[in-house]
Amino acid sequence: MVKKGAFLDSFLFNPPFVAAPIEGIRDERVKHGFRIARSVITAGLAIAMKAKTEGNNQRSVAEESFNILSSWTPYLFVNPGDHVCSEYIGYFQHRRNMEDLGAGFIEKLATQNSIGDLFYKALGWESEPLHLLPSADLIVNVSPSPDFKYAHGISQWWQPDLNLQCNKYRYS
Repeated sequence: MVKKGAFLDSFLFNPPFVAAPIEGIRDERVKHGFRIARSVITAGLAIAMKAKTEGNNQRSVAEESFNILSSWTPYLFVNPGDHVCSEYIGYFQHRRNMEDLGAGFIEKLATQNSIGDLFYKALGWESEPLHLLPSADLIVNVSPSPDFKYAHGISQWWQPDLNLQCNKYRYS
């Protein structure tokens, strides 16, 4: 819809994030180190792939999709106890951390690509990346969750005593 210019207000509750569940790592230094390493490796592979195809002067499908989606900002409602969607928390915090470190260009490349997409592109099978979400209004339910079922359930969002953290993440 965004590609057609329809920027719908979207409220996504517990949307899936397809990636390793790094958010579950308790040690913040290990978690941060893992994310930096993944970003550097992904960005490096993206640069290598771009150098390989340098002659065609065309933007990749990932770049095109990233630029189009940058204008759309959905509302994401996530719970840290929900392993299906909790990685959005770390994903956006990591992007902000990389900007603060002066390495935003590395993270932008890493965000536009995934190792899986780069692998397929190397085989000549470039397709529409499914992992791209450049910007969001992230609403995190930090109220205690008794179990995964509750953390992933929709009913948590209409409880009267929610403890929410809200952050706006805007990237282009």
